[in-house]
Amino acid sequence: MPIRFRMTESAVMRVVILALPLLALSLAPSLRAQDSAPETLRSGQAPALPANLNPQQSAPGIDSFTSITLRKLSSDPFTNSTSQHATEVEPDSFSFGSTIVAAFQAGRFFNGGSSDIGFATSIDGGATWTNGFLPGITNVQGAGNPYDRISDPSVAYDPLHKVWLIASLPIVDSGSPIPAVIVSRSLDGGTTWEDPVPVTGDVSSSDKDWIVCDTWSSSPHYGNCYVEWDDPSQGDFVYMSTSTDGGVTWGPALSPAGGAFGLGGQPVVQPSGNVVVPFESNDMETFMSTDGGASWSAATTISTIADHAVAGNLRTSPLPSAAVDGGGKIYVVWQDCRFRTSCASNDIVLSTSTDGIHWTSPARIPADSRTSTFDHFIPGIDADKNTSGAAAHLALTYYAYPGTKCTVSTCRLRVYTMTSNTGGATWVAPRQLAVGIQLSWLANTNLGYMVGDYISTSYTNGKAFPVFARATAPAGGKFNEAMYTTTTGFAARPGEPTYSSAGDEPVPNAKSDHRPRLEQNERAVNPPPGRGQ
Repeated sequence: MPIRFRMTESAVMRVVILALPLLALSLAPSLRAQDSAPETLRSGQAPALPANLNPQQSAPGIDSFTSITLRKLSSDPFTNSTSQHATEVEPDSFSFGSTIVAAFQAGRFFNGGSSDIGFATSIDGGATWTNGFLPGITNVQGAGNPYDRISDPSVAYDPLHKVWLIASLPIVDSGSPIPAVIVSRSLDGGTTWEDPVPVTGDVSSSDKDWIVCDTWSSSPHYGNCYVEWDDPSQGDFVYMSTSTDGGVTWGPALSPAGGAFGLGGQPVVQPSGNVVVPFESNDMETFMSTDGGASWSAATTISTIADHAVAGNLRTSPLPSAAVDGGGKIYVVWQDCRFRTSCASNDIVLSTSTDGIHWTSPARIPADSRTSTFDHFIPGIDADKNTSGAAAHLALTYYAYPGTKCTVSTCRLRVYTMTSNTGGATWVAPRQLAVGIQLSWLANTNLGYMVGDYISTSYTNGKAFPVFARATAPAGGKFNEAMYTTTTGFAARPGEPTYSSAGDEPVPNAKSDHRPRLEQNERAVNPPPGRGQ
């Protein structure tokens, strides 16, 4: 059954941003963040708070006035005339011990893929970073390389074989069959990378890959790595492949029992070794393996999806972001409008499971009042694996608009992060990371203006580091869309008020406010259909 849609040591650049009221006006068009010097950005007047609003209720959206310093991780160095420069989009990141590795597209093409995959690595808990670009993939990066473009990076670490891995989707303009997914390996802590290895034989169509490894030393499948992707030419049929040798070789492409159709699967591994794969289909669905990837269960439903159409032709979809804590509890978030009258805007909602089979009803993450005008989308969640259960530490990064009625010329994009020390039961009010991003400052694609179909957050040493695309005004005929994180990371601070959405009920019969999304494969003639979403 085809599904309903397709979305299918670096220089430290510091921007001091005052953590501002969430429920505030957008920046005046003339006020712009600058990369070259610290600048305090004020986005408006704090609203009056309801007299009866107390901690443990929905967050009023007011953070303490604390300076947040951003670090620029990378920027697009390429000059090929066929893609948009300087643009970097769609980050993923993963952490293990004191190391964090992030990967992202650099030099975005309008109709799919990028000039190369960039990476940024910290081996000291986010204090310093190095960066670079993956070798052996595109002929933009190096003459003679086999592919024309590359897309959809995802990061994992295999502690048994001591190897970092970045999976991505290769693209050739000719449409010739090539591997569905390729994997680049690093044996020196993510500092240098080998040429990639193929996960599959040659195929004509693939999309939305994701990679994860079993990092639990007590697991019977410790050191296994798993890659997920879908095939648009088969209606987004979902596949999995397993490696037991640190990503050098990969097993056959297998599917969930009975087949499954969808995209954006994000496999996570529990301490038991069970692999659980949430993915977007007509509903939010999942399947799993209990035997180290030898077989995969039939897909089951986590929840229905009801999402608001994000304004300004910004490229978004209710793709899942998933994480697992130290006890094996799984957290899945996505953008959803079920708590808003007439599906007027999206919240980020959270569903959890301890076994990958039974899931809680989605709860609204209380970034603000459910009557606010804010629209929240493109979430990225992580859980601190040194915590678990009711005391699990979670961190969420997401994009937002302060209102839903804006247009391409008037929308102003923001970035926020939130933390929870109670396994998602309560949350600290959002901290603002970026503000006033105009859509015309972003790479444009055939599916809309792009920061990425996903965003990322990773914990190391008890602090969460968001990785996200941020843009300032173009200059010298080039964009200024690049990768950023924060200099210190985030943790919930002792004594901070926390807020809950307990008691919030979905609107009866909530439905999306847009028609079903049609399949829009980026791989038409150039690039081939189905690649490089």
